[in-house]
Amino acid sequence: MLGAGRGVVSRILRIGARPTDSRAVALRKGALVLISVSITALATIWTLTYLALGRPPAAAVPLVYQATSLASLVYLARTGNLDVLRFVQVGTVTVLPFMLQWTLGGFDNSSAVMVWAFAGPLGALVFYGTRPAVAFFAVYIGLTLLSGLVDPWLAAGAQRLPEGLRLTFFVLNVGGVSLVTYAVLQYFVAARERAQAESERLLHNVLPESIADRLRGGEATIADDHPGVTVIFADVAGFTLMARQKPAREVIAVLNEVFTAFDELAARHGLEKIKTIGDAYMAVAGAPDPRPDHAAAAADMALDMLAEVKRCAVSLGQPIELRVGIHSGPAIAGVIGRRKFAYDLWGDAVNVASRMESHGVPGKIQVSEQVRTTLDGAYRFEERGDIEVKGLGQMRTFFLLGRA
Repeated sequence: MLGAGRGVVSRILRIGARPTDSRAVALRKGALVLISVSITALATIWTLTYLALGRPPAAAVPLVYQATSLASLVYLARTGNLDVLRFVQVGTVTVLPFMLQWTLGGFDNSSAVMVWAFAGPLGALVFYGTRPAVAFFAVYIGLTLLSGLVDPWLAAGAQRLPEGLRLTFFVLNVGGVSLVTYAVLQYFVAARERAQAESERLLHNVLPESIADRLRGGEATIADDHPGVTVIFADVAGFTLMARQKPAREVIAVLNEVFTAFDELAARHGLEKIKTIGDAYMAVAGAPDPRPDHAAAAADMALDMLAEVKRCAVSLGQPIELRVGIHSGPAIAGVIGRRKFAYDLWGDAVNVASRMESHGVPGKIQVSEQVRTTLDGAYRFEERGDIEVKGLGQMRTFFLLGRA
Protein backbone atom coordinates (compact mmCIF):
# COMPACT_ATOMS: atom_id res chain seq x y z
CA MET A 1 0.00 0.00 0.00
CA LEU A 2 2.81 2.38 0.97
CA GLY A 3 4.72 1.49 -2.19
CA ALA A 4 1.66 2.19 -4.35
CA GLY A 5 1.23 5.58 -2.68
CA ARG A 6 4.84 6.48 -3.35
CA GLY A 7 4.38 5.43 -6.96
CA VAL A 8 1.40 7.77 -7.36
CA VAL A 9 3.31 10.66 -5.79
CA SER A 10 6.28 9.96 -8.06
CA ARG A 11 4.08 10.01 -11.17
CA ILE A 12 2.45 13.26 -10.06
CA LEU A 13 5.84 14.91 -9.51
CA ARG A 14 6.88 13.87 -13.04
CA ILE A 15 4.06 15.86 -14.68
CA GLY A 16 5.63 17.98 -17.41
CA ALA A 17 9.10 16.50 -16.91
CA ARG A 18 11.32 16.33 -19.98
CA PRO A 19 14.60 14.42 -20.47
CA THR A 20 16.26 17.70 -21.49
CA ASP A 21 15.36 19.43 -18.20
CA SER A 22 18.31 20.55 -16.14
CA ARG A 23 18.48 19.56 -12.48
CA ALA A 24 17.28 23.03 -11.41
CA VAL A 25 14.32 23.02 -13.83
CA ALA A 26 13.30 19.51 -12.81
CA LEU A 27 13.42 20.53 -9.16
CA ARG A 28 11.22 23.60 -9.76
CA LYS A 29 8.72 21.61 -11.81
CA GLY A 30 8.39 18.93 -9.18
CA ALA A 31 7.96 21.43 -6.36
CA LEU A 32 5.40 23.55 -8.23
CA VAL A 33 3.39 20.49 -9.24
CA LEU A 34 3.43 19.35 -5.60
CA ILE A 35 2.10 22.75 -4.49
CA SER A 36 -0.56 22.87 -7.21
CA VAL A 37 -1.91 19.39 -6.59
CA SER A 38 -1.90 19.81 -2.79
CA ILE A 39 -3.74 23.13 -2.74
CA THR A 40 -6.15 22.03 -5.48
CA ALA A 41 -7.10 18.99 -3.42
CA LEU A 42 -7.55 21.07 -0.26
CA ALA A 43 -9.62 23.65 -2.15
CA THR A 44 -12.25 20.96 -2.75
CA ILE A 45 -13.14 21.10 0.95
CA TRP A 46 -13.79 24.84 0.79
CA THR A 47 -15.80 24.63 -2.45
CA LEU A 48 -18.11 21.88 -1.22
CA THR A 49 -18.54 23.42 2.21
CA TYR A 50 -19.50 26.86 0.93
CA LEU A 51 -21.92 25.31 -1.55
CA ALA A 52 -23.50 23.32 1.28
CA LEU A 53 -23.85 26.53 3.31
CA GLY A 54 -25.56 28.28 0.43
CA ARG A 55 -22.67 30.63 -0.31
CA PRO A 56 -22.17 30.33 -4.11
CA PRO A 57 -20.03 33.50 -4.37
CA ALA A 58 -17.64 32.15 -1.75
CA ALA A 59 -17.61 28.69 -3.37
CA ALA A 60 -16.76 30.27 -6.72
CA VAL A 61 -13.38 31.56 -5.47
CA PRO A 62 -11.74 28.18 -4.68
CA LEU A 63 -13.51 26.75 -7.73
CA VAL A 64 -11.80 29.36 -9.93
CA TYR A 65 -8.45 28.38 -8.39
CA GLN A 66 -9.10 24.70 -9.06
CA ALA A 67 -10.08 25.29 -12.67
CA THR A 68 -7.10 27.53 -13.50
CA SER A 69 -4.72 25.25 -11.63
CA LEU A 70 -5.89 22.10 -13.41
CA ALA A 71 -5.79 23.86 -16.80
CA SER A 72 -2.22 25.03 -16.21
CA LEU A 73 -1.19 21.53 -15.06
CA VAL A 74 -2.60 20.09 -18.30
CA TYR A 75 -0.68 22.73 -20.26
CA LEU A 76 2.51 21.81 -18.39
CA ALA A 77 1.98 18.10 -19.07
CA ARG A 78 1.53 18.71 -22.80
CA THR A 79 4.25 21.32 -23.39
CA GLY A 80 6.71 21.00 -20.53
CA ASN A 81 6.58 24.81 -20.26
CA LEU A 82 6.63 25.91 -16.63
CA ASP A 83 5.85 29.61 -17.15
CA VAL A 84 2.05 29.38 -17.24
CA LEU A 85 1.73 27.15 -14.18
CA ARG A 86 4.22 29.33 -12.29
CA PHE A 87 2.31 32.54 -13.01
CA VAL A 88 -1.09 30.98 -12.30
CA GLN A 89 0.01 29.55 -8.97
CA VAL A 90 1.84 32.60 -7.67
CA GLY A 91 -0.80 35.03 -8.94
CA THR A 92 -3.93 33.19 -7.81
CA VAL A 93 -2.50 32.18 -4.44
CA THR A 94 -1.60 35.82 -3.79
CA VAL A 95 -4.97 37.33 -4.77
CA LEU A 96 -7.78 34.77 -4.41
CA PRO A 97 -7.58 34.25 -0.61
CA PHE A 98 -8.24 37.98 -0.13
CA MET A 99 -11.21 37.81 -2.49
CA LEU A 100 -12.61 34.87 -0.52
CA GLN A 101 -12.10 36.73 2.74
CA TRP A 102 -13.97 39.78 1.45
CA THR A 103 -16.79 37.58 0.11
CA LEU A 104 -17.23 35.90 3.51
CA GLY A 105 -17.30 39.13 5.51
CA GLY A 106 -13.82 39.89 6.73
CA PHE A 107 -11.00 38.39 8.75
CA ASP A 108 -12.95 36.75 11.57
CA ASN A 109 -15.90 35.40 9.61
CA SER A 110 -13.59 33.91 6.94
CA SER A 111 -11.41 32.19 9.56
CA ALA A 112 -8.38 34.18 8.39
CA VAL A 113 -8.40 32.54 4.98
CA MET A 114 -6.02 35.28 3.76
CA VAL A 115 -3.12 33.43 5.43
CA TRP A 116 -3.02 31.32 2.27
CA ALA A 117 -2.00 34.43 0.32
CA PHE A 118 1.42 34.55 2.00
CA ALA A 119 2.32 31.42 0.02
CA GLY A 120 2.22 33.63 -3.10
CA PRO A 121 5.27 35.81 -2.28
CA LEU A 122 7.07 32.77 -0.92
CA GLY A 123 6.39 30.95 -4.18
CA ALA A 124 7.60 33.97 -6.14
CA LEU A 125 10.80 33.97 -4.12
CA VAL A 126 11.40 30.31 -4.92
CA PHE A 127 10.24 30.20 -8.53
CA TYR A 128 11.00 33.72 -9.82
CA GLY A 129 13.90 34.91 -7.70
CA THR A 130 14.50 37.71 -5.22
CA ARG A 131 13.76 40.78 -7.36
CA PRO A 132 10.45 39.66 -8.95
CA ALA A 133 9.32 38.38 -5.53
CA VAL A 134 9.41 41.94 -4.18
CA ALA A 135 6.52 42.89 -6.48
CA PHE A 136 4.38 39.97 -5.30
CA PHE A 137 5.19 40.77 -1.67
CA ALA A 138 4.21 44.38 -2.25
CA VAL A 139 0.86 43.19 -3.66
CA TYR A 140 0.39 40.95 -0.60
CA ILE A 141 1.14 43.81 1.80
CA GLY A 142 -1.15 46.17 -0.13
CA LEU A 143 -4.05 43.71 -0.06
CA THR A 144 -3.45 43.06 3.64
CA LEU A 145 -3.65 46.78 4.42
CA LEU A 146 -6.76 47.10 2.25
CA SER A 147 -8.35 44.17 4.09
CA GLY A 148 -7.65 45.89 7.40
CA LEU A 149 -9.31 49.09 6.21
CA VAL A 150 -12.48 47.48 4.88
CA ASP A 151 -12.78 44.75 7.53
CA PRO A 152 -15.17 46.65 9.85
CA TRP A 153 -17.48 47.44 6.94
CA LEU A 154 -17.39 43.84 5.64
CA ALA A 155 -17.98 42.35 9.10
CA ALA A 156 -20.95 44.62 9.79
CA GLY A 157 -22.91 43.38 6.79
CA ALA A 158 -21.81 39.74 6.83
CA GLN A 159 -23.92 36.72 7.62
CA ARG A 160 -22.11 34.98 10.46
CA LEU A 161 -20.99 31.39 9.99
CA PRO A 162 -21.66 28.96 12.85
CA GLU A 163 -19.03 29.28 15.59
CA GLY A 164 -17.93 25.65 15.36
CA LEU A 165 -17.53 25.90 11.60
CA ARG A 166 -15.49 29.10 11.85
CA LEU A 167 -13.20 27.45 14.39
CA THR A 168 -12.84 24.39 12.15
CA PHE A 169 -11.89 26.62 9.21
CA PHE A 170 -9.34 28.46 11.36
CA VAL A 171 -7.68 25.12 12.07
CA LEU A 172 -7.89 24.06 8.41
CA ASN A 173 -6.47 27.34 7.13
CA VAL A 174 -3.54 27.48 9.51
CA GLY A 175 -2.94 23.74 9.29
CA GLY A 176 -3.29 23.67 5.50
CA VAL A 177 -0.82 26.50 4.94
CA SER A 178 1.59 24.91 7.39
CA LEU A 179 1.28 21.50 5.71
CA VAL A 180 1.83 22.81 2.20
CA THR A 181 4.74 25.03 3.27
CA TYR A 182 6.40 22.22 5.20
CA ALA A 183 5.93 19.72 2.35
CA VAL A 184 7.49 22.09 -0.17
CA LEU A 185 10.39 22.99 2.12
CA GLN A 186 10.95 19.30 2.88
CA TYR A 187 11.02 18.58 -0.86
CA PHE A 188 13.48 21.40 -1.56
CA VAL A 189 15.76 20.60 1.37
CA ALA A 190 15.89 16.90 0.48
CA ALA A 191 16.59 17.73 -3.17
CA ARG A 192 19.23 20.26 -2.16
CA GLU A 193 20.93 17.74 0.11
CA ARG A 194 21.00 15.20 -2.72
CA ALA A 195 22.38 17.80 -5.12
CA GLN A 196 24.97 18.92 -2.58
CA ALA A 197 26.08 15.34 -1.97
CA GLU A 198 26.41 14.80 -5.72
CA SER A 199 28.35 18.05 -6.09
CA GLU A 200 30.67 16.99 -3.27
CA ARG A 201 31.24 13.65 -4.95
CA LEU A 202 32.00 15.27 -8.30
CA LEU A 203 34.27 17.88 -6.72
CA HIS A 204 36.25 15.20 -4.91
CA ASN A 205 36.58 13.32 -8.20
CA VAL A 206 38.20 16.42 -9.70
CA LEU A 207 40.22 17.71 -6.74
CA PRO A 208 41.86 16.19 -3.65
CA GLU A 209 39.61 16.51 -0.62
CA SER A 210 41.94 18.85 1.26
CA ILE A 211 42.25 21.12 -1.79
CA ALA A 212 38.46 21.14 -2.30
CA ASP A 213 38.01 22.15 1.35
CA ARG A 214 40.44 25.04 0.91
CA LEU A 215 38.59 26.26 -2.18
CA ARG A 216 35.26 26.11 -0.38
CA GLY A 217 36.87 28.03 2.47
CA GLY A 218 37.48 30.94 0.11
CA GLU A 219 41.18 30.48 -0.63
CA ALA A 220 41.58 32.16 -4.03
CA THR A 221 45.05 30.95 -5.03
CA ILE A 222 46.30 27.52 -4.08
CA ALA A 223 50.03 26.94 -4.64
CA ASP A 224 52.18 24.73 -2.42
CA ASP A 225 55.87 23.82 -2.37
CA HIS A 226 56.58 20.15 -1.72
CA PRO A 227 60.25 19.41 -0.97
CA GLY A 228 59.75 15.68 -1.38
CA VAL A 229 57.20 13.78 -3.47
CA THR A 230 57.31 10.71 -5.71
CA VAL A 231 55.65 10.85 -9.10
CA ILE A 232 54.47 7.90 -11.19
CA PHE A 233 53.89 7.97 -14.92
CA ALA A 234 52.41 4.92 -16.63
CA ASP A 235 51.75 4.45 -20.32
CA VAL A 236 50.05 1.64 -22.25
CA ALA A 237 52.69 0.38 -24.67
CA GLY A 238 51.50 0.05 -28.27
CA PHE A 239 48.32 1.99 -27.61
CA THR A 240 48.61 4.11 -30.77
CA LEU A 241 48.66 1.00 -32.94
CA MET A 242 45.75 -0.49 -31.00
CA ALA A 243 43.75 2.72 -31.47
CA ARG A 244 44.23 2.50 -35.23
CA GLN A 245 43.29 -1.16 -35.51
CA LYS A 246 40.40 -1.46 -33.02
CA PRO A 247 36.93 0.15 -32.95
CA ALA A 248 36.66 3.24 -30.76
CA ARG A 249 34.31 1.54 -28.29
CA GLU A 250 36.79 -1.30 -27.76
CA VAL A 251 39.71 1.08 -27.27
CA ILE A 252 37.82 3.13 -24.68
CA ALA A 253 36.74 -0.06 -22.91
CA VAL A 254 40.39 -1.10 -22.52
CA LEU A 255 41.44 2.28 -21.13
CA ASN A 256 38.44 2.44 -18.82
CA GLU A 257 39.14 -1.01 -17.39
CA VAL A 258 42.83 -0.27 -16.85
CA PHE A 259 42.50 3.26 -15.47
CA THR A 260 39.59 2.36 -13.21
CA ALA A 261 41.80 -0.32 -11.69
CA PHE A 262 44.58 2.26 -11.29
CA ASP A 263 42.19 4.64 -9.52
CA GLU A 264 41.37 1.92 -7.01
CA LEU A 265 45.06 1.23 -6.48
CA ALA A 266 45.75 4.94 -5.91
CA ALA A 267 43.04 5.07 -3.26
CA ARG A 268 44.35 1.90 -1.62
CA HIS A 269 47.97 3.09 -1.46
CA GLY A 270 47.17 6.70 -0.59
CA LEU A 271 48.36 8.32 -3.83
CA GLU A 272 46.66 11.21 -5.56
CA LYS A 273 45.71 10.74 -9.19
CA ILE A 274 46.70 13.90 -11.03
CA LYS A 275 45.43 13.28 -14.56
CA THR A 276 45.27 11.05 -17.59
CA ILE A 277 46.56 12.23 -20.96
CA GLY A 278 45.46 9.86 -23.67
CA ASP A 279 46.84 6.50 -22.59
CA ALA A 280 49.15 7.99 -19.94
CA TYR A 281 48.34 7.94 -16.22
CA MET A 282 49.96 10.25 -13.66
CA ALA A 283 49.82 9.99 -9.87
CA VAL A 284 51.78 11.38 -6.95
CA ALA A 285 52.62 10.29 -3.41
CA GLY A 286 53.32 13.04 -0.87
CA ALA A 287 51.02 15.73 -2.27
CA PRO A 288 48.81 17.48 -1.45
CA ASP A 289 49.26 15.85 1.96
CA PRO A 290 52.95 15.23 2.82
CA ARG A 291 54.02 11.74 3.91
CA PRO A 292 57.51 10.46 4.77
CA ASP A 293 57.07 7.13 2.95
CA HIS A 294 56.06 8.63 -0.41
CA ALA A 295 58.68 6.65 -2.34
CA ALA A 296 57.63 3.32 -0.83
CA ALA A 297 53.94 4.06 -1.44
CA ALA A 298 54.65 4.86 -5.09
CA ALA A 299 56.77 1.72 -5.50
CA ASP A 300 54.02 -0.48 -4.05
CA MET A 301 51.46 1.06 -6.37
CA ALA A 302 53.71 0.64 -9.42
CA LEU A 303 54.21 -3.06 -8.67
CA ASP A 304 50.46 -3.52 -8.25
CA MET A 305 49.85 -1.64 -11.51
CA LEU A 306 51.89 -4.21 -13.45
CA ALA A 307 49.97 -7.05 -11.81
CA GLU A 308 46.65 -5.32 -12.48
CA VAL A 309 47.48 -4.82 -16.17
CA LYS A 310 48.16 -8.55 -16.52
CA ARG A 311 44.78 -9.27 -14.96
CA CYS A 312 43.05 -6.76 -17.27
CA ALA A 313 44.77 -8.26 -20.30
CA VAL A 314 43.32 -11.68 -19.46
CA SER A 315 39.90 -10.19 -18.64
CA LEU A 316 39.71 -8.16 -21.87
CA GLY A 317 41.46 -10.68 -24.10
CA GLN A 318 43.88 -7.95 -25.19
CA PRO A 319 47.69 -8.04 -25.09
CA ILE A 320 48.43 -5.05 -22.82
CA GLU A 321 51.82 -4.01 -21.51
CA LEU A 322 52.69 -1.06 -19.33
CA ARG A 323 55.71 1.22 -19.14
CA VAL A 324 56.11 2.81 -15.72
CA GLY A 325 58.49 5.55 -14.60
CA ILE A 326 59.12 6.80 -11.05
CA HIS A 327 61.19 9.64 -9.64
CA SER A 328 61.39 11.39 -6.26
CA GLY A 329 62.16 15.04 -5.80
CA PRO A 330 60.76 18.51 -5.17
CA ALA A 331 57.65 19.82 -6.88
CA ILE A 332 55.14 22.61 -6.69
CA ALA A 333 51.43 21.91 -6.79
CA GLY A 334 48.34 24.03 -7.16
CA VAL A 335 44.99 24.65 -8.78
CA ILE A 336 44.89 26.28 -12.19
CA GLY A 337 41.90 27.59 -14.09
CA ARG A 338 38.61 29.09 -12.97
CA ARG A 339 35.89 27.32 -14.95
CA LYS A 340 37.43 23.90 -15.58
CA PHE A 341 39.98 23.97 -12.81
CA ALA A 342 42.45 21.20 -12.14
CA TYR A 343 44.97 20.25 -9.48
CA ASP A 344 48.36 19.82 -11.12
CA LEU A 345 52.06 19.32 -10.37
CA TRP A 346 55.21 20.88 -11.78
CA GLY A 347 58.93 20.54 -11.18
CA ASP A 348 61.87 18.14 -11.42
CA ALA A 349 59.97 15.24 -9.88
CA VAL A 350 57.44 15.46 -12.70
CA ASN A 351 59.89 15.98 -15.55
CA VAL A 352 62.23 13.17 -14.57
CA ALA A 353 59.41 10.72 -13.81
CA SER A 354 57.95 11.42 -17.25
CA ARG A 355 61.35 10.68 -18.85
CA MET A 356 61.69 7.49 -16.80
CA GLU A 357 58.46 6.29 -18.37
CA SER A 358 59.03 7.47 -21.94
CA HIS A 359 62.56 5.98 -22.02
CA GLY A 360 61.43 2.81 -20.25
CA VAL A 361 60.78 -0.75 -21.35
CA PRO A 362 57.29 -2.31 -21.71
CA GLY A 363 56.45 -4.48 -18.73
CA LYS A 364 59.09 -2.77 -16.55
CA ILE A 365 59.19 -0.10 -13.84
CA GLN A 366 62.11 2.23 -14.49
CA VAL A 367 63.23 4.38 -11.55
CA SER A 368 65.85 7.03 -11.03
CA GLU A 369 68.93 6.55 -8.89
CA GLN A 370 67.35 8.72 -6.20
CA VAL A 371 64.40 6.34 -5.86
CA ARG A 372 66.73 3.34 -5.77
CA THR A 373 68.86 4.98 -3.02
CA THR A 374 65.79 5.85 -0.96
CA LEU A 375 64.34 2.34 -1.16
CA ASP A 376 67.55 0.33 -1.13
CA GLY A 377 67.27 -2.62 1.22
CA ALA A 378 63.50 -2.70 1.24
CA TYR A 379 63.05 -3.43 -2.48
CA ARG A 380 64.89 -5.37 -5.18
CA PHE A 381 66.35 -3.59 -8.18
CA GLU A 382 68.10 -4.45 -11.39
CA GLU A 383 70.56 -1.89 -12.67
CA ARG A 384 69.92 -0.84 -16.24
CA GLY A 385 72.94 1.44 -16.42
CA ASP A 386 73.39 4.86 -17.95
CA ILE A 387 70.92 5.92 -20.61
CA GLU A 388 70.61 9.09 -22.65
CA VAL A 389 67.55 10.97 -21.44
CA LYS A 390 66.13 13.69 -23.65
CA GLY A 391 66.72 17.09 -22.10
CA LEU A 392 68.54 15.63 -19.10
CA GLY A 393 71.61 13.94 -20.58
CA GLN A 394 73.10 10.72 -19.18
CA MET A 395 71.22 9.22 -16.23
CA ARG A 396 71.79 6.06 -14.23
CA THR A 397 68.52 4.13 -13.97
CA PHE A 398 67.21 0.92 -12.43
CA PHE A 399 64.30 -1.46 -12.85
CA LEU A 400 62.15 -2.02 -9.78
CA LEU A 401 61.56 -5.76 -9.40
CA GLY A 402 59.70 -6.10 -6.11
CA ARG A 403 59.98 -6.01 -2.37
CA ALA A 404 63.13 -7.39 -0.77
